Amino acid sequence: MEAPPSFFLSQNRSLTLKPSSPLHSHFLLPNSNNNNNKNRFSSTCEIKSNLRNWSIEHVREMNKDSSIHGNNNSSSSSFSSSLVSVSAATSSEFRTKNAKKVVLFFCDETKSLAQKIASESDSIELRTISWGKFPDGFPNIFIPNAQSIRGQHVAFLASFSSPAVIFEQIPVIYQLPKLFISSFTLVLPFFPTGTSERMEDEGDIATAFTLARLLSNIPISRGGPTSLVTFDIHALQERFYFGDNILPCFESGIPLLKRRLQDLPDSDNISIAFPDDGAWKRFHKQLQHFPTIVCAKVREGDQRIVRIKEGDPSARHVVIVDDLVQSGGTLVECQKVLAAHGAEKISAYVTHGIFPNKSWARFEHDNGGHPESAFTYFWITDSCPLTVKEVTNKPPFEVLSLASSISASLQI
Repeated sequence: MEAPPSFFLSQNRSLTLKPSSPLHSHFLLPNSNNNNNKNRFSSTCEIKSNLRNWSIEHVREMNKDSSIHGNNNSSSSSFSSSLVSVSAATSSEFRTKNAKKVVLFFCDETKSLAQKIASESDSIELRTISWGKFPDGFPNIFIPNAQSIRGQHVAFLASFSSPAVIFEQIPVIYQLPKLFISSFTLVLPFFPTGTSERMEDEGDIATAFTLARLLSNIPISRGGPTSLVTFDIHALQERFYFGDNILPCFESGIPLLKRRLQDLPDSDNISIAFPDDGAWKRFHKQLQHFPTIVCAKVREGDQRIVRIKEGDPSARHVVIVDDLVQSGGTLVECQKVLAAHGAEKISAYVTHGIFPNKSWARFEHDNGGHPESAFTYFWITDSCPLTVKEVTNKPPFEVLSLASSISASLQI
């Protein structure tokens, strides 16, 4: 049972409630004007307790004989006016005491993010895995002291940045649930396949579906199917690729962007631009309180040109929002058309900064007055660790960490 709250009175005296049942507490309050025991009275408080606070639902006066009607009205009034505050554990203390303990494993690429996640909560314990290779290049992997995680909630922070590391991590992902653990959560911030797939011709193979089937067949732990935490999956239909043996939890990085926009000096002059209808469908409900601009690609001859479909960027700080960026061609074309229509500043946000072949280098920093060729800010998350290493401390890039969101997801 949690420590009960204390009542602080104007006489600088405190009384501690000792719950006699989950919802009720009884205590004696001495009368400061008379030390005679006959003038002592007791009060009953009904206390509502939850993970965040203690609240007083009802206070009534009782005389010495526990009668509801007594002659101590003045004392009751004095008590009511002298009640200043209830001292209780803070929300964070309650969350810590009631938090689910989680053992978090990670791969080499996600070590930095794992450390940030662990710093968010005392209930998360980091554990290492020995990642080696045999002489023929195949993985040689070992989980130290594996028997110590029996009966515990376990999570693995993965990064599927290439086919090679996917093959390296899949054996670990399949083995952890078999170690008699209470539950298993796979945290995969970026679900990588399907970003360029188009199922248009006979013979096209959906690798996104194949990867989803791989993850759907992770062995069931003692606690049931594996939970999968992933952020802003690219194609909406991909969430239906997963089978019944995995429980996908689809999170978003947009709340991080919204908090960052609130801190900008021109936060009241922000408009959100979507580079295509797909981005609008994916994010517009989370950003509905901002003025919206929707762009679209139209075909003119052999070229596909970006046009503004709706909205007015004139004199606004326009933030282009999408789930991911690779070469950045669409963002650049969108930037040009927004600047041509009078945007004062142009920034961008993507949850997943993939940037193959260092394509991030094409994005320059606008110190003011050049929205047609440079960005004021370019926000990404740390879902792609290799990109984060390359763009850290390189304006216009800023990294918004998913650590707090992942830490919260591990408590579900």
